[in-house]
Amino acid sequence: MQQEEQTTRLRRAFRACEEQQRGHVALVTGAVGSGKTSLLESFSEWAAGAGGQVMSAAGSRAERGLHLGVVGQLCHSARLAPEAAARVEKLMRDATFAVPLPEPGDETADGDRAWAPLLHGLFATLLDLTASGPLVLAVDDVHHVDPASLHCLLYVARRLRHTRIMVVLAEASTLRPPHPLFRAELLSQPHFSRIGLPPLTVDAVARLVGGDADDARRTAERCVRMTGGNPLLTRALLEELASGGVSDEYGPAVGDAFDQAVLGCLYRHEPGVRRVAQALAVLNRPAPVDLLGHLLDVVPESTVPAVRVLRTSGLMESDQLRHPRILRSILGDMSADERRSLHQRAAEVLHDHGAEPSVVAEHLVAAGTAGAPWMVPVLQDAAGHALASGRPDVAAACLRLVSRAPVDEQQRTATTEMLVNARWQINPLTVNGKLTELVEAARTTGWSTDAGLSAVPYLLWQGRVDEATEAVGAFSSDVEHASTALAGRLRMMQLLVSLSHPEHLATVRETPSTWSRAASAPTTISPLLQAVTVLGTALTPATDNDTVATAEQLLQRHHTDDGALGLLAAPLLALLWTGRSDRAAVWGDVLLGRPVAQHAPGWRAVMRAIRAEAALRVGDLPGAEHHARAALEDMPAAAWGVAVAGPLATLIACATESGRFSEADRWLAHPIPSGMFRTPLGLHYLAARARHHLAVRRPHAATTDLRRCGELMRTWGIDAAGLVPWRLELARVQLSVGNKTQATQLLQEQLRVPHGVDDRTRGRTLRLLATTAAQDHRRKLLSEAVNLLQSSGDRLELVRALGDTGQTLQRAGDSARARLLVRRAYQLAQDCGASVLAQRLIRREPGSGLSAYPVAAELQEPDDGLSDAERRVAALAAQGHTNRQISSKLFITVSTVEQHLTRVYRKLDVKRRTDLPSRLVAYAEALADETQGAAS
Repeated sequence: MQQEEQTTRLRRAFRACEEQQRGHVALVTGAVGSGKTSLLESFSEWAAGAGGQVMSAAGSRAERGLHLGVVGQLCHSARLAPEAAARVEKLMRDATFAVPLPEPGDETADGDRAWAPLLHGLFATLLDLTASGPLVLAVDDVHHVDPASLHCLLYVARRLRHTRIMVVLAEASTLRPPHPLFRAELLSQPHFSRIGLPPLTVDAVARLVGGDADDARRTAERCVRMTGGNPLLTRALLEELASGGVSDEYGPAVGDAFDQAVLGCLYRHEPGVRRVAQALAVLNRPAPVDLLGHLLDVVPESTVPAVRVLRTSGLMESDQLRHPRILRSILGDMSADERRSLHQRAAEVLHDHGAEPSVVAEHLVAAGTAGAPWMVPVLQDAAGHALASGRPDVAAACLRLVSRAPVDEQQRTATTEMLVNARWQINPLTVNGKLTELVEAARTTGWSTDAGLSAVPYLLWQGRVDEATEAVGAFSSDVEHASTALAGRLRMMQLLVSLSHPEHLATVRETPSTWSRAASAPTTISPLLQAVTVLGTALTPATDNDTVATAEQLLQRHHTDDGALGLLAAPLLALLWTGRSDRAAVWGDVLLGRPVAQHAPGWRAVMRAIRAEAALRVGDLPGAEHHARAALEDMPAAAWGVAVAGPLATLIACATESGRFSEADRWLAHPIPSGMFRTPLGLHYLAARARHHLAVRRPHAATTDLRRCGELMRTWGIDAAGLVPWRLELARVQLSVGNKTQATQLLQEQLRVPHGVDDRTRGRTLRLLATTAAQDHRRKLLSEAVNLLQSSGDRLELVRALGDTGQTLQRAGDSARARLLVRRAYQLAQDCGASVLAQRLIRREPGSGLSAYPVAAELQEPDDGLSDAERRVAALAAQGHTNRQISSKLFITVSTVEQHLTRVYRKLDVKRRTDLPSRLVAYAEALADETQGAAS
């Protein structure tokens, strides 16, 4: 691999030796694993084929003390004639009893005289071997060769000038030259050359990979990033890649070829190199030599050679290990005690060097120690930073150590507060013991402490509203009205109690202007108070409250803050409850896409539950079910407390809308906490259960649930349609039993609810009112309903409105437009995943006198592999519409349009919309007629 230049130089020296009787010494240098052995073997094989004789040997760390071991290997490999072999053996045997040999390259008269017979005899034997052709002495790992053999090699090297002998030595990078005198004299020889082996280039690795040129280059670039071009590491990595063992550069590895190659590199070096590599792996950050020296308790300058060796080997880049896979390989080779000891030492050294608390705490956690007095404050600071950065897992690890350390009562309570916060974000089930400890500490001091307020959100989550009320009610009025951080926090907790359990709302009820001022207050006052207040304005709407704008401002301002997921749940829910499910869906995707969401399963589950309900309200049944199920996977149902009503209600509604009534029954059979119906989310559950009752023809049970909804909402004073439009739902029940008068009254009341009717609710209400209206007024109501539902984004309700419009047109004798419109509704229902509703649109209704709508007969669609949804998007694109215009016409998101067009281009093998087939334009014209029919 990439050795053409080095091979050419060796062959040229061999030819000069053969043709001009000019001996030569070549020293091949390179990192461990750089291909020195491969070069020696390939050259030796070539030289033997070119008429030369090859004698080969290899040094070894284990045989460094074996007297004349390498010389013996050379002689054995030459297969000498019996007489010559016997002569050399005798010389070596005699030399064994000679005086000790000086350092190779050193001149000592007594030593030379004692060793002269061996040296002269060996050289004479080698000269005899050159009679039939050039002689090549190839010695690998010369840095491990025994001193006696080195002395012999140096003797030969001095006498090569006019011989046909070529000496090829291979040497790896080491901390320091083991035989500096030998090396110095070798380098001074006039017939000496050094041949270096550089790292592999991307082009060289790409040739090894083979196959498609672009794919090979990408793979090669990846390999070079991970290995630094070290051939040994590269081959191991390519072996893993070929077997599918590596998922990505930083992902888990199935195979261990690369790990073994890394350890092979380390163990072929001196222990000092391995020790520095272990220190770098434990630090896992750039480490200057002074830090490494202090960590290993050595003179800092003594680590410089080890760093140089690691860089040459490709294991290190700049001041740190090159890649996480290398780091994991090294750590995996260390025992648990070794890692703990080195982590503790790293924490001490980094603390002395003034490193950030989070950096020091990482090593304290890995060492499992918090014994020294300075360690507890460091761990607490790191935990606070981790919570603010959206890393509750890191915070919990730090706080677990602090909780086991000897601290005073105040520190213990503060630690418990933070630990409850961190653990809840990971799994609320794990906070029970610590929450009880926190509540007892607060109760002991009369509740009026930070500890008492800290417990409030978690008590509310578990439905322990009486204790939460006790906590916020224990403060004096002086504290409540003061302009302090504690007063703001108390106010926020009071609002949280009242909004999560609205039976307490009267105790904190404010004028609409106060709600508005708090919601739009500067961020320096309290973002948490603003967020909770925005949720309050959603539940208690007023004319001067622009809840949607304020919620979006909060989301825009804080969505990039790493620790803000909990803060942003309130404005996200406010968007949902003010009828802007489309915006809630967009922001939900943004927040779930943040990397920090991966570290906080608790808040991620909450976000997914809100996103699921938003998807349901825009008619995306598959999306709603996916997010709701994911929410229960992130956080098991038992951990949800009273909030379990949220994902369960969505799943019940999805199953009901999809006609999977047995599945809805299973979700309804799921255990629920008794306090759930004291919360706004409990209303979601009642409404979902009522819809299921109605779907399975239990109108009386549906009526009971919906009347209970209405009574609770009126009692609490939160009669907001965006929460639950109970009058609208109850009107549906009344229509199902033929009670049009009662239904009309309920629908008219729904429209008259002050400040509480959003576009979606108004559109749904008008659609139902149309079923009770006279023929001439029905089309006007339905047209307005279609417009409102289209603007609000609820595609499922839009399907119903389009279907009703189609039936109205059919009764008026306009069968052609009716078919087009119902066909449009059918396709939209299929896109929503509402196959039951889609089939209901086209089957004959008993007693209606309407024939089935032949949705498949209107257009003969070509066999081009496009789905209905893709063909509709492609047709409008072919007509020249922009993505946003297509989104508006088809009631889908711009993102969905882009995804459809990507698949269309691939299936039709085109690169842009101007290349779309002209036959799609006719299809687009039919779609335009359908859409126009909905508005007329």
